[in-house]
Amino acid sequence: MEYKILVLDIDGTLTNSKKEITPRTHAALKKAQEKGVKIVLASGRPTYGIMPVAKELELERYGGYILSFNGGRIINAQTGEAIYQKTLPPEMPALLYDMSQEYKTNIMTYLDETVITPKKDDKYVELESRINKMAVREVKDFKSFVNFPVTKCLMVEDGDYLAEVEQKVKARLGDTLSVLRSEPFFLEIMPKNIDKAYSLGKLLEHLGLDKAQMIACGDGFNDRSMIEFAGLGVAMANAQEPVKAVADHVTVSNDEDGVAVVVEQFILGE
Repeated sequence: MEYKILVLDIDGTLTNSKKEITPRTHAALKKAQEKGVKIVLASGRPTYGIMPVAKELELERYGGYILSFNGGRIINAQTGEAIYQKTLPPEMPALLYDMSQEYKTNIMTYLDETVITPKKDDKYVELESRINKMAVREVKDFKSFVNFPVTKCLMVEDGDYLAEVEQKVKARLGDTLSVLRSEPFFLEIMPKNIDKAYSLGKLLEHLGLDKAQMIACGDGFNDRSMIEFAGLGVAMANAQEPVKAVADHVTVSNDEDGVAVVVEQFILGE
């Protein structure tokens, strides 16, 4: 099979533990793009948080794509055109804020280049800010302030407790929203039917390609759907065990150039 599209999760997959793309991986991805393979950066990050990685890999030059918010938005990196986008019902951020207060978690969302939260002094908000290189704005009246279209909200708290919160939120909203943890401490709440696989299906329709022509690499729970969906689903050695279980292939870890190994083996034939 000649693969024409390579989908890459970022954190824990494309980047190593230092959040860096290694020279070997960078070189392999450059060769793949020169061969005509389209790269899609598929992440739970907001669009702004993916942009530096897209620039580093020259997606604008080669015509790649950015899938942000776990699939809530897809844009053409060359033109900035939105291929697909879905937002939460307008009343939902206020309801989610009330639930976050009830369950004693913090909550955040995004506005342009800024993380919006009622509690800035929070290690998980600080982590999200650092990962995405986004400023944080603390707003006292979150419910009134968030009156704009929202693709995703995050509830954040320590993992063991947030696992309990996840089940409670799913019980109340699971029929109308997509609720999943991208990390043990990040509970993501998005529009229904938003996951990486669903949105990649929309992108394939746009490009006139088949999923058999797609490789998807990931490590987290939010990567499972796209790994199952792709013609070749690849889990990193550092992936969660349920993710490995559904993969067609398990490569070496993100600290051992796992993405480069996949590209060299299945795209470049090296």
